[in-house]
This record gives sequence, structure tokens and C-alpha cells, in this order.
Amino acid sequence: MGRPHRVGVVGLGVIWAQYRATLVGHPEVAVTAVADLDEARAHEAAAGIDGARALSTEQLVADEAVDTVLNLTIPAAHASVALAALAHGKNVYGEKPLAATDAEAAAILAARDSAWVGAAPDTVLGTGVQTARAVVDSGELGRPVAASATWLSAGHESWHPNPDFYYRAGGGPLLDMGPYYLTALVHLLGPVERVAAEASRSRAERVIASGPRAGEVIPVEVATHVAGTLVHRGGAISTVQFGFDAPWTTAAPIEVHGERGSMLVPDPNLFAGDVRVRAVDEPDWRLVPPSAGYLDAGRGIGLIDFLRGGGRADGPLAAHVLEIMTGLLASAEDHRAHPVTTTVERPDPVPLTPRAGGWDA
Repeated sequence: MGRPHRVGVVGLGVIWAQYRATLVGHPEVAVTAVADLDEARAHEAAAGIDGARALSTEQLVADEAVDTVLNLTIPAAHASVALAALAHGKNVYGEKPLAATDAEAAAILAARDSAWVGAAPDTVLGTGVQTARAVVDSGELGRPVAASATWLSAGHESWHPNPDFYYRAGGGPLLDMGPYYLTALVHLLGPVERVAAEASRSRAERVIASGPRAGEVIPVEVATHVAGTLVHRGGAISTVQFGFDAPWTTAAPIEVHGERGSMLVPDPNLFAGDVRVRAVDEPDWRLVPPSAGYLDAGRGIGLIDFLRGGGRADGPLAAHVLEIMTGLLASAEDHRAHPVTTTVERPDPVPLTPRAGGWDA
């Protein structure tokens, strides 16, 4: 193996701790630079990583000691940071969503040249979704005909001390949590050709329940419940709902139904979880042992997958998922079905890959 792949990190917020656990110390990666709007935080982060330097974002994307920019900024800044990095010939791997708009996502992909672009979520590369994918591919369920995906909560103001963003333009339950579920559905059933949706906003204000701002009232500017349908290229129809208006739910995160059986898929916001299958003639659900995916993976495995030639968490897939979401929101506005103009192939499956001697060695 040659020198480690050199990564510069832009954005050192809460999610960085999870990426750090995967990337810092990995034999194939060297974190050589970090940047953050909070300069003190950047210097503190650099001090804890051998060989890392605290730079400005402008310095980092141009730095000769950076091969790939890991973009962990807020969604509104995803495009500007990615485009600046690509202009300097850097690869880019970023948090979800790829960009704030379809036009920005298209601009990022158009600027790639010989560089590669990847994006979260990479949770779908873990054993949960990948084992479910293996079940679909085996034909055990028969021809897939339908799926459902559900993420419902009472709203982030119940636990988040600064939940304002989730209720402003660019926020909402679909854009926040949809990437995990919709990316999983594309892995399981293939790309989407058409979407339709309805949406609602249950109330115009929310009350922060925790932290120093507890009791403060914040405005709600976006839909807080979105329900829609996706027509997959292979013919399966998925129904989805994402909401900040449901105190409780017993719905499975994802269900897949085929002509010969049904499957329960674990939370795609996690890397692992139980997959359960029940055939038409079986009396109960049975557990499927992990048979595919990266074992014990964490955020950042999508970047490692790129370095190994996998490229499963790539930019075109992220752009496709973004268009599914913007299409659902547009449909909820004009009450018409919307075509999805982008398309991708299902990413290659991930073989069962142990951590020891596998992805971290």
C-alpha cells in the first residue's frame, strides 16, 4: 500500500465525531487539514490529530496536501464548498443532502472532471440494508411489488436545544430524514421514475422543550407531514411518509412486499439491525442472519468504499435522491405527479465484510 489518502475536513460540528471515529487512525487515510467557521474549534481538532493543520476553508480546498475534501458543513453550504474543492481538482465526499437544490446538485456533478463526488448516507452500506438487499436479490420474496417507508416523530423541538432550522426553508422531516429511507429504497428496488405527494403543516408555531431556550416559541415555515408514492423503474410502488406531527408509531421503518413473501428492514439511519422475512405460507416472521454489508461500520465508510473502488455512495445517487425529495415537495404544492428526470443503476451489493482484517485494515 502506498501513502495514505489525504483528507481535509470542512465543518467540525456534532457529526464530525462520528466520522472521526472511522477515519482518524485508519491505515488508508490521513486527515491532513481541518477547517471550521469557529477557528478555535478548528485548532482544537487539529491538535488532536497527528499531522493535521487548522486552515481556512479557502486554504484547505487549495492545499496540495489534500486529496479529498470531506464536506460536513450545513446543507446551505454544501454546494459552495464542493464547487470550490472541485475547482482545485479535489475529490469531494459530503454529508447529506448533496446540495440544497437540484440545480446545485447538477452543477456539482458537471464540475467533477476526473475527480469523484460522493455523499452520505452511507448507513445503507451496513449489514441492515445490505442483508435486506441480498434477500431481494435472492428471489426469496418473488417479484417485488410494493414497499413502505415511515419516519414519524413529535418534532425535534422536543429534544433539540436549537431546532429552528428544521422548521425553515430547506428543513422539514422529508429533507432531514428522507435521504436515509429513500437511498435504502433505491438500493432495494432501483431508481424512481415518478412521484406524487400531499403535505400539511399542523401548526404555525412550535415550543422549544429543552436547553437554555426552553419555552421559546419558534415559527414553522415548512410542511411538517409529507406522504407520497414512488414508482420505481422496475414497477414496484413505494409509499412513504415523514412527519414531525406523530407522538407515537408502531410502523416498521421499511417493509418490502413481493409476490411470495414480505420483509421488515431495520432503521436505515443505522448501519445494522434485524432483517425479518415471512413467506406466504409461514406462520411467523423469521430472523435473517447478516449476510452482506460492512460489519460494525460507522459514518465515513462510504469514503473508505470509494478508496477501495466501490463508489457505492456516489454523487449521481445522491442527486437522484435529492430530486425524489424535491419532486415530492413540488407535487404536494401543485397536486400533480412529477417525473424524476435523473436516474441511476442500483449500486453494487456489499459482500459481508468484517471489520477485523476487512475495511479497517
